[in-house]
Amino acid sequence: MTRSPMPPTHPRRLGRLKAPSRLGPLWGRPVAWFLVHAYWRTDVRGKVYVPRKGPAVIIANHVGFIDGPVATGVTPRYMHVLVKAEMFTKGLGAILRGSGQIEVEQGGREALARGRAVLQRGGVVGVFPEGTRGMGDASSLGGGAAWLAIHGGAPVVPLALLGTRLTGESVNVLPRPGRRLVAEFGEPIRLDLPEAARGRLRQQMAEQIVADALRAHVRRVAAGAPIGLPQDDPLREGPLA
Repeated sequence: MTRSPMPPTHPRRLGRLKAPSRLGPLWGRPVAWFLVHAYWRTDVRGKVYVPRKGPAVIIANHVGFIDGPVATGVTPRYMHVLVKAEMFTKGLGAILRGSGQIEVEQGGREALARGRAVLQRGGVVGVFPEGTRGMGDASSLGGGAAWLAIHGGAPVVPLALLGTRLTGESVNVLPRPGRRLVAEFGEPIRLDLPEAARGRLRQQMAEQIVADALRAHVRRVAAGAPIGLPQDDPLREGPLA
């Protein structure tokens, strides 16, 4: 199941929105790299799949609170991540803005426009299509990543994250130092859609391709890793049957 982004209603205004500064990730990524490799023990695989230059959209499953920093720290390029507006509070909001992350407010129009601007200048945008922390199985995804790939002319690279939340833990857990994590990139997806596909049909086809790719990648990585996905759904009570 996918949830499409609301289409922009004011294209002129959105077209004037600028990408976040390139300077934020210059300090944000080293901090994230330290957390990933020194504070936690992260097994990073498949970095060769991230294009060395040009626009790219990194899509990852969403399990726990630290997924954003982990994705930033393991990606071998500077990246701007789309982050929900409710995370931009007090000190954390200052850190997110200062490190160049993109705030996603209701509807997501401005965030998508800023993300597209990043891609148009040859940068990398990170997206958690599930929109919220949970089981991380990518069962329900938004369509923002597909929209960015189409309008930003970028390949989509799936990233599977494991260990950022374990069964029974809160979605807000901060794992203890030394916890083992797994982060594995998959082969890039290029949305070479039929010329006949236009408008809404084109978006729907792109969403399905992106969703299927992320689900398949997460399942494959989880099946072969020493750390699996959590077996409880924080949106329900107790473990799944």
